[in-house]
Amino acid sequence: MTGTAAIDMAPKWTEASAARVGVSRLMLTDFRNYETARIETDGHSVVLTGENGAGKTNILEALSFLSPGRGLRRAKLGEVVRSGEAPAPIGRCWAVAAKISGPEGDADVGTGLDPDSQGIERRIVRVDGQTERAQSVLCDYLSVIWLTPQMDGLFIDGPGARRRFLDRLVYAADAAHAGRVTAYETAMRERARLLADRGMGADPTWLDALEATMTEKGMAVAAARRDMVGRLAAFAVADSGPFPGAELALTGGPEAWLDEGPALEAEDRFRAALRDGRAVDAQDGRTRVGPHRTDLDVRHAAKGRVAAQCSTGEQKALLIGLVLAHARMQSAADGRRPILLLDEVVAHLDADRRQALFGLLDELDTQVWLTGTDAALFDGMSAETRFFTVADGSVVAS
Repeated sequence: MTGTAAIDMAPKWTEASAARVGVSRLMLTDFRNYETARIETDGHSVVLTGENGAGKTNILEALSFLSPGRGLRRAKLGEVVRSGEAPAPIGRCWAVAAKISGPEGDADVGTGLDPDSQGIERRIVRVDGQTERAQSVLCDYLSVIWLTPQMDGLFIDGPGARRRFLDRLVYAADAAHAGRVTAYETAMRERARLLADRGMGADPTWLDALEATMTEKGMAVAAARRDMVGRLAAFAVADSGPFPGAELALTGGPEAWLDEGPALEAEDRFRAALRDGRAVDAQDGRTRVGPHRTDLDVRHAAKGRVAAQCSTGEQKALLIGLVLAHARMQSAADGRRPILLLDEVVAHLDADRRQALFGLLDELDTQVWLTGTDAALFDGMSAETRFFTVADGSVVAS
């Protein structure tokens, strides 16, 4: 955990056995197409229905901002303001506020575009009215994982998309991971800029300092990813009904060095590789070794087939299975179930797979927010599920 406020102020709840955590109230202000919106859920799962373009995904995006990072669309902060302009018009800000219910009571959590950022877009976070220094404090109160239609190509897209997916899973268990990734990428960009500007004539002392940061933060990132994949693999390999099990591995990055010896030796190896690669990196304009090269290898466990070679339907089922496996893993690890945001996930599932998914979600006993155009697609959801209709910038209980 980083930031003085985060260190001095412990979260309202700590680990609890199989504790259900959920958003019991969500409020939006000047967010996307919403001037204002208020959704009361009592902590139950939610189904949002409405026509395409009505703003259902916007609500899921608002929820995704209750975790560190740029949200499920990876949008610039100014793009989220209701006018849609970027940078945001002076004086115009967006805000998301939520009452989060946990095993030891409620917490009021809010985030939004800082009105005092003086032209520099910056997100602020408040917990129970107190401004926090770091977004990572959000992980003390809520874990959020999402699936969107844009992720359907995860297994055939480039490795960057899979790294972001993996890092999002790590954030849910390790709030400090986001800061390590940012620090590593910042140092890597500075090193690349220095080499591009001055080549081998660059100040070696400054290069040593940047590479020391890359080594420390980069191997910490690699270790966290390796730990996540190792733990998740045990939950992912088994089928979840019609959602096939998956075999997981990391390739292309320095994670394998951690299997070959102590962490300090892996750091020395990485530092030496960066130093020896300066001339080539200066010529190519990129860093040829590091955790930014890591890829997540996913295979259909029963068929032993690389996910990218599976059918579109199998890829969708594999991805759903991974998210469910992560939810089970996190519940077993710290007893706090994550909130799942499933955007149009059921639209392309047949009736049997839909019912199987609803049954698995019931077993997880976690809060789920789902979207779709037809409420009939959600027949079979728990009787406690709250249904809302979304239209013209309004959200109305069905």
